Parts: sequence; structure tokens; C-alpha cells
Amino acid sequence: MLVCPLDYRYGREEMKSVFSKENKTDKLLKVEAALARAHSKLGNVPEEAAETITKNATTEIVDWEEVERVEKEETKHDIMALVKVLGKHCGDAEKYIHLGATSNDIIDTGMALQLKETVDILEEDIQELKSTLSKRAREHKDTVMIGRTHGQHAIPMTFGLKMAVYTAEIQRHLERLREAKKRILVGKMSGAVGSGAAFGKDAKDIQELVMDDLGLNVDRATGQIVGRDRYAELVSLAANISTSLQKFSTEVRNLQRPEIMETAESFETEKQVGSSTMAHKKNPILAENICGLAKTLRGFVTPTYQNNILWHERDLTNSSSERITVAHVLVLLDDILKKSEKLFRNLEVFPENMRKNIEMSNGLVMAESVMIHLTEKGMSRQEAHEIIREASMKARAEEKPLLKILLKKEDVMEITSIEELETVFDPEEYLGRSEEIVEEVVD
Repeated sequence: MLVCPLDYRYGREEMKSVFSKENKTDKLLKVEAALARAHSKLGNVPEEAAETITKNATTEIVDWEEVERVEKEETKHDIMALVKVLGKHCGDAEKYIHLGATSNDIIDTGMALQLKETVDILEEDIQELKSTLSKRAREHKDTVMIGRTHGQHAIPMTFGLKMAVYTAEIQRHLERLREAKKRILVGKMSGAVGSGAAFGKDAKDIQELVMDDLGLNVDRATGQIVGRDRYAELVSLAANISTSLQKFSTEVRNLQRPEIMETAESFETEKQVGSSTMAHKKNPILAENICGLAKTLRGFVTPTYQNNILWHERDLTNSSSERITVAHVLVLLDDILKKSEKLFRNLEVFPENMRKNIEMSNGLVMAESVMIHLTEKGMSRQEAHEIIREASMKARAEEKPLLKILLKKEDVMEITSIEELETVFDPEEYLGRSEEIVEEVVD
């Protein structure tokens, strides 16, 4: 019976397979094999024994289902079950398996290998989304729309600028992910309390050989487990990224409201159903899905931080929690990254509605432009602000264009002309560095 929606509704197989029982077993076996090879290089294990362990430490030989059976029926311990099943295939070399290690040397280093795979997938996802956003930014660098603050009309901008802002934010997340690799992709081989005592004089060399073999960084000082501040950093980064994706999707949902309708999520008109009863509906379901999953993802932040608070060199309160949190966070993040890319790649944009929404303000959205123009003509900034404020309130109350109100004001017309004011009221003339910013970000 399927209970978790990740099993049947959310998440891509590529990411979910990283956290499959088979892949986890594969990574644990890779660590055991690397440990045997490290011992062999230092003369602690015969070379042929290390070769035998390496040859058999694969999921083609060691079946994860058999490991689970042995754990359930015999050992009641996951790593000892793995060691026992692997040992059955290694003959005399069995006695060298897991030499000097504690369970979490294998578990945490195996997890680092899984995280290495997920980070590669996430980096590709973010790159793809960044590329899509930058394309939309360049495509609409001249598409004029109204900017909004406090949910109210502010001043003109371009849709390309909005997309450039999103592109820059995603680029920062990409940089964070790349920079965090050195702290997240680490393993350990230092024994029960981090001292490496069971590895003897070769403890430091064994740890470094194993991590070098596996392409991981070394956790230089640990208790029994890799420091969970590392997992907290990864999950916090995932939460940060998900928050950006929810913000972007929320903007799409807002701009798709019929009274605004400046953008809209793509809709398969031929067959897609918007509502089971309201046949006219075209709902932003993908954007809403992203928002819902992003909220769920961030719910795992608190237990992840609590998993760093353990008794002494470690207890088991983190173990059961992490079996849920880490996989769910990364599967959900991959899912919403791919959905966000699809959302913006297929996003419909309506420049004519953007222009109509600017014009509905009767020129009020150009108040700042007029104020700046008057100061350039010699009026003080404060005086210009008060004149435009009073004129704006009058224009709003009388439902008249702001330009008509200003044309009747002598203190305005004595320092400017009708032609100049008409230019000042043109939204395309008050876009600042919008186009330049888009080009800088995209380039």
C-alpha cells in the first residue's frame, strides 16, 4: 500500500532513484570497498583480499533485499547485515571487511556519495531554469508594464527587468550550491568517537585515502558522525531556493488574475480541465503546485536543525528523522525546479494588457516622472512633490487625467511646455536602466 505521495505523485524518478534502497546499498558497498583498498595500500590487508572485496561489493552480487532480510531476521543492525551478506561472497577476505570502522563511517560517507549525485542534478536543474529566465528577460527587455509596490501601481518597468531580477536570484543560488559543495560533500573514517583509535597509527592516512578514492572531502574533526551542521546547510539552501521559486510562482498567479491578466500559465485548451464544475476556468495549477510543495519542503528545516543537537559524540535521534527529511527535501526541490522551468518556458505574456493597465491610471503612474522633470526645470524637489501630490489627489477624485490637471496649473506651465509634459507622461521614456540591467544580467 502506497502512503507517501512521493511514491506515486510527486518527484522525478532520476532524483528518487538516488535515494532508492538499491542505490543506497550500492554507495555503502563502495565505501566498504574503498576502505579495504586503503588498508591494502598501507599493508594492513592483502592486495588480493582488497581486490576480492572490491569485486563483490556491488549490487549485482549483494542484493539489497537480502540485506534487509538479514537485518530483520538476524542482526537487527543495517550495516552488520550488509557486512554479513557481502562477506558470504568474499571467502577468506571476509575477515578484512569493515576493518576498524564504525557504522557511521560507512553510512555518512555513503550518504555523501548520494548527496554528490543529487547536487549534480540540482546544479543542472538550476542552470536550466536560469537559462529559461534569462531568455524570457531578453525576449521582453522592451515590454513595458507597470511596477507594483504594496499591491498598488508604482511606476513603469519592463517585464524583462522582472525576469532579470529572477535570473540574478537564481544565479546567486547556483553560486551558493557550488560554494557549499566543499562543506556538504564530506565523509569520515574516524571510528566510534572520532579519534580513529581502531585504525591505529594509520588512522589519518586511511581516512584521507578513502575520501580521495571516493572523490569526497574529509571531515577533519568529528564525533561518531559527520557534523550535522552540514546537512543543515544543505537543507537551508534548499529551503532558500524553494522560497524563491514560490515567490516567482506567486507573481505568476497574481498577474494571471482576470482583472490583471498580464501573464498566464500555459493551458492545454483542447483537453485540459480547469474545474469539475466551472467549465470556463483556466487555473494556474502548476504555479500553485510549486507553492504548495515549497511550503512542505521548508517544513523539514526545523527537524534538520534539531538533528544537530545530539548527546555527547552521538545518539540515534537523528537517524530515523534523516531517513525522511533529507530525501524528501531533495526530491521536492528537484521537482519544483523542473516545474518552475516549465512554468516560465511556456508562460504566456500579454503586452497589450500591460499597456492597458498602465493607461487605466489616467497618468497617475507618471507622477514621479513629472516631479523629476520639474526639479530639472529648477523647482525644488519638495515643492514639486507637493504640487504633484495635490494634483494626483484631484485627478483621482475627479477621475481625470493627471496631465489635464497639470496643464491648468500656472506654477507648472510657467517652467515647462505641453510638448515636454507629453513626453514626460510617456511610460517608454521613464524606464531608467531597465534594458541595460537586463543585458548585464543575461550576459
